[in-house]
Amino acid sequence: MIDDFLYGTAGHTGPQAEVEAALRAAAAAEIMPRHRKLAAHEIIEKNGPHDLVTAADRLAEEHLTAALTKLLPGSVVVGEESVHADPAVYDALGGDAPVWIVDPVDGTRQFVRGEAGFCTLVALALHGEVYASWTYAPVRGEMAVAVRGRGATLNGVPIRSGAPAPGAELTVAMSHPDYTTEAQKRALLGLRTEGIAARPCGSAGLEYLAVARGDLGATAFNWEYAWDHAAGLLLVTEAGGAQSTLSGAPFRIAGGNELPFTAARDEATVQRVLAALRTEV
Repeated sequence: MIDDFLYGTAGHTGPQAEVEAALRAAAAAEIMPRHRKLAAHEIIEKNGPHDLVTAADRLAEEHLTAALTKLLPGSVVVGEESVHADPAVYDALGGDAPVWIVDPVDGTRQFVRGEAGFCTLVALALHGEVYASWTYAPVRGEMAVAVRGRGATLNGVPIRSGAPAPGAELTVAMSHPDYTTEAQKRALLGLRTEGIAARPCGSAGLEYLAVARGDLGATAFNWEYAWDHAAGLLLVTEAGGAQSTLSGAPFRIAGGNELPFTAARDEATVQRVLAALRTEV
């Protein structure tokens, strides 16, 4: 079903362009009109002062749910806000229907602050495999698309992650301390070593895009919500990068991974990050 949708008689780019149009429409209708204009009642704490949801998150996810399931009849949506309302929705990742994995505003804190560092993430998966992904940063005017086996593009231009320069300091965006437990912070201490410059991450989707375009060496995360990672991991790998969990196995979007995990510009950098992380195991 997914192969027919992505590569069928409508043409290689037809359905992909329709998904891009759906993202742009959701952002234009529900996100950008509220950028720097959020009212106090449109911002709600979910699980604490750093875990925010806004009217833009909820309404954009509703917009995308209607649009994407119409594009691919029989598909379902696993979205950050729908799972918050009903955790059982997450189980669809292991089901038999194609799944749209949606993060309507990735980088909500940045969005609330009126900054540009947020994006909308969509991935299309089946049986735990991600087949296509879209990363849309509306303020920056950037649309990154990856299709399994077909490469990655940014605004229609192919991108490659390349490899870090030999001997150069490796910059790694890691889980932000505001969103991690003390145990999770300790698991990342191995990155505080010579030759690695670790910093807190911003929007996960934009950090993955930075890896895919060769502007960032690697990421290291120790949470596994699919809406944060599915789109970016495919983008990185289709741009020539690599990814791995601490066990050496690929990241599984349905969960049960040995954490932390990393995505990097090339396999050698993945192994370098894993070696640093393992010093704290």
